[in-house]
Amino acid sequence: MAENLTVARPYAEAAFALAQEEGGLSDWQSALERMALAASDARMVECIADPRVSQEALAGLFLGVAGDLSARQRNFARVLVESRRLGVLPEISRIFMSLKNTREGTREAVVSSAFPIDDAQLAALVGSLERKFGGKVKATVRLAPELIGGVRIALGDQVIDASVSGKLDAMAVSLKN
Repeated sequence: MAENLTVARPYAEAAFALAQEEGGLSDWQSALERMALAASDARMVECIADPRVSQEALAGLFLGVAGDLSARQRNFARVLVESRRLGVLPEISRIFMSLKNTREGTREAVVSSAFPIDDAQLAALVGSLERKFGGKVKATVRLAPELIGGVRIALGDQVIDASVSGKLDAMAVSLKN
């Protein structure tokens, strides 16, 4: 995984530079997400790994399933095919998103919740996080029934654990001492 990040970083930075030059960070982000999804499909992974599939055929197949791409995005995908780097597209997409968020002053938060969170609750939670951390926060919600109740928020390397299971774990540790 660390090797993939090392390989993906220069490509992500190049894509980011192209996107900035065009003034199309959001367009590139969407395109990279679609390309990453296409490159992660089991059938595409099989084609990427098959040495019998020529680069031209692979490029044609990949561009056919990657959706609507600009000329520069298509060229970027061709470069990835030629350098045999289609497999790192998910990492390229994640690094690109991180660069974009940094540029825009946005932080990514993963909110794990034992129960579904409605839009109003999420908006209130995001508002609290933005006040606490002094910037824009983009939250992704994932259901985690193992939390029993409450939420666990991961924002970069910081974790706010307001879950029932987190409180039970803390109580168990304090009882052992």
